[in-house]
Amino acid sequence: MRHLSLPAALTLTLILGCALPAQAHFGLVIPDLNIVTKDGEKSLNLKYLFWHPMENQGMNLDKPRVEVFVDGKKEDVSASLAEGKTGEFVTWASQYAVKKPGNYIFLMTPQPYFEKAEDKFIQHLTKTVVGALGAEEGWDRPVGAKMEIVPLTRPYGLYAPGSFTGKVLFQGKPVAGAGLEIEYLNPDGALKAPSDPYVTLKAKADAGGVFTFTAPWDGWWGFAALKEDTVKLKKDGKDKKVEVGGVIWVYFHPALKK
Repeated sequence: MRHLSLPAALTLTLILGCALPAQAHFGLVIPDLNIVTKDGEKSLNLKYLFWHPMENQGMNLDKPRVEVFVDGKKEDVSASLAEGKTGEFVTWASQYAVKKPGNYIFLMTPQPYFEKAEDKFIQHLTKTVVGALGAEEGWDRPVGAKMEIVPLTRPYGLYAPGSFTGKVLFQGKPVAGAGLEIEYLNPDGALKAPSDPYVTLKAKADAGGVFTFTAPWDGWWGFAALKEDTVKLKKDGKDKKVEVGGVIWVYFHPALKK
């Protein structure tokens, strides 16, 4: 899965909502591999963006903090980030060498971004999981982010069409009826949504914070659970609301043909 060709049937507890405005913001953490095998490449190349995934429209990303969690241990790898550009927008990249079996959870914590049109700050705590060298334990372990989606389906080794189930946590507790935005990463802009509701899908988790999504085709899918934070930040001397998002990116492999 070296290529990154990056919406949709909702199942079980997922409830379709009404249309969202186009151009939803998403934090992105995208590796070139989400499974590291014994005989394959051991070095990961990762990109970090603040983006409108389906419409392939970017925004500048100030340098974030990036941490890697494996076997319950945390490593800050922010110093390895290299600034670059995707199109005209500032993005970041890094390399990471996998040296042992494990489930590597990459978490990006960006600086809060003020969205003038919505008169609030936005901070998306974004993660993805890379399974390495046959390890099966740890992919469902929370990393302790203020807002996060914990996978209940192993978040790699998935075929499309296929389903992903996650649980939304805020400060470690399930969020009943959590609101979700879901988008497909469309890096070359080749796919054209027929209308705005197909750009960003909207859904709600159940009373236990659980949701399930069925991806209709292969590629990277982003899930963002959004909530107003309990704290506010100052802007021009005034308190402003903060939208905190727990985001996870999951790759679905093309279905095998018999």
